[in-house]
Amino acid sequence: MKTLFVKPAQVERKWFVIDAEGKPMGRLAARVASIVRGKEKAVYTPHQAVGDFVVVINADKMTLSGRKPQQKLYYRHSGYVGGLKATPFEKAFARHPTFPLDQAIKGMLPKGPLGRDLLKNVKVYAGPKHPHAAQNPQAIEL
Repeated sequence: MKTLFVKPAQVERKWFVIDAEGKPMGRLAARVASIVRGKEKAVYTPHQAVGDFVVVINADKMTLSGRKPQQKLYYRHSGYVGGLKATPFEKAFARHPTFPLDQAIKGMLPKGPLGRDLLKNVKVYAGPKHPHAAQNPQAIEL
């Protein structure tokens, strides 16, 4: 059996919209990452970008279970000795409501150039409005 190699022009890409209101962040991120990678398509190949575009709305109304809102931390490093900074979820979410979901999706995609290209196919918005109505996205439920 031979592996199918699809040329980028032959890939049929669709647009999907997912409402994040009341959905758990991790399950939502896993579903978005799967759609963006193209794992639900018959022509899926791990090293090619054959996935679809995903628009996530109402990201400011997603949920976390248990005590994660108080305990979850996001780390970054300045590059200097002792430069590790930690930001709690609640502070990051209050400042930029789409940041936690962006980070969760990014962590579930492959690292390197392919993952960076796939991340461009995800659009996350805090409210119910988005500028992608011209693409006629289909609604998906989790």
